[in-house]
Amino acid sequence: MDYLKLNALNIEEQHICCGFSDKKCAESYQAKKAWLREQFDHGLVFERLDERAKVFIEYQPAENAWLPIEADNYLALACFWVSGKYKKQGHGKRLLASALSAAKQQDKAGLVTVVGRKKYHFLSDTKWLLRQGFKVVDEAPNGFILLALNITSKQSHKSPCFRQNVKFPSLSQQEKACVAYYSNRCPFAEYHVTQSLQESCKKRNITLHLVKFTSSEQAQASPTPATIFSLYYDGQFITTDISACMDSRFDKFVKI
Repeated sequence: MDYLKLNALNIEEQHICCGFSDKKCAESYQAKKAWLREQFDHGLVFERLDERAKVFIEYQPAENAWLPIEADNYLALACFWVSGKYKKQGHGKRLLASALSAAKQQDKAGLVTVVGRKKYHFLSDTKWLLRQGFKVVDEAPNGFILLALNITSKQSHKSPCFRQNVKFPSLSQQEKACVAYYSNRCPFAEYHVTQSLQESCKKRNITLHLVKFTSSEQAQASPTPATIFSLYYDGQFITTDISACMDSRFDKFVKI
């Protein structure tokens, strides 16, 4: 099967894997495309299987990534997904190899990515990445870890780490209130945060505060490592699962 890299010239006519069949998220889908167009100028690569499938990888120089990390001279993996019938066909290894090849060509120290100690929604599969040679290089509150895959034995570069704003986060401590941090990195976030979550909280008389990251600088200053979506309640981390926004799922996550 063939793979395709999206760019500013072909993105209008190409799908971006997630959300293409969810009509209610159409505006969010376009917001994700707009985010991609902007990030192409900052070294972002979006490579996918040339099929109508959720098989893709995103990466860019860590200095420009929408992640609260310090990883000079690394490429940072963002979304990396192989789903459904396409699993266990070598697509994950093929896409990861492409990112590694890019890192070598750019004389980078390696790859880095944010995951959870257990599998968190909208973050890459931790166990699979560890099997590919990634190592844990730092930890943050709420079970988030930073993984790195070095491609050079030189020790001249500083080991990647989380920023201090993640290790010692300043969070809203308003009692019995929800806080949602999100960005247009995901085609589901805008709709479900501004519509579904608003409605779910209103129905339960819960105060809701929304914090949207609109630049890499804001995302890098985030108190949470998961800048696609993170939900907090009563000052405590709840989930990275956007489905928690929906009325039918909200009570499973938020215990009032």
